Amino acid sequence: MAQQSIVGFNDRPETTPMTTSRPGISVVYPMFNEEENIERAVHFAEAVLTDMTSDYEILIVNDASTDRSAEIAEALARSNSCVKVFHHERNLKLGGALRTGFSNATKELVFYCDSDLPVDLTELNRAVRIMEFTRSDIISAFRFDRTAEGPIRTVYSVVYNLLIRFLFPLRVKDINFSFKLFKREVLEKVALEAEGSFIDAELLIKGKLHGFKIVQFGVDYFPRNRGTSTLASPDVIFKMIRELVAFRMKMRHEIRAARSSRLETADC
Repeated sequence: MAQQSIVGFNDRPETTPMTTSRPGISVVYPMFNEEENIERAVHFAEAVLTDMTSDYEILIVNDASTDRSAEIAEALARSNSCVKVFHHERNLKLGGALRTGFSNATKELVFYCDSDLPVDLTELNRAVRIMEFTRSDIISAFRFDRTAEGPIRTVYSVVYNLLIRFLFPLRVKDINFSFKLFKREVLEKVALEAEGSFIDAELLIKGKLHGFKIVQFGVDYFPRNRGTSTLASPDVIFKMIRELVAFRMKMRHEIRAARSSRLETADC
């Protein structure tokens, strides 16, 4: 039986409420060599979204795939006008792919998930309900059990999350898990710059520093069983650490101010 867990935190007393009607949703799929997964991912998204709202779009960002991913994605777009495909001529990594998707999102809510579907997409409906109930701006899911991805990636994930907690005023359980739902207004205030996998942390850290309310909830995790992931490769990890260090230096004044503000509030 799936566990239930919701965790939230916020630095501001109230957030902008969503409209009473079901909000429009932009789903962003970053894609690199996902010929075995992208059709299934789009069909699942279509099924879930049509039950949730009449106003949706599915944005596929082809990050210079070398297999049949682009061809399959274009066929999906021809069969459904709500599916749109964006192509990179060269591989821009996860950060570049997500920035392309986010910049082209037009709906009230933006949702990002990997195209190998590490989570049951019906959880998106629950995420929207949690956002409405808690009046939050960002929903970030965490995995109940990370061990299914293997011992090495589990250790990487634990160490990385501890490092983020130590360096930044953010308490999120599963920073890089690819299930994030947020209001598009977040993108109007938060300028994302990361090129690699650090973009997940950048979104949440900058969102927190801008006062957006973040709520977490737990989901069951389904490890990849088709295609090959590049997210645990040494190049990806080293790039993520380089971006983390550069970001920490760049944002040191904002982070110091946020921590000072939190200490002053705690003393009141």
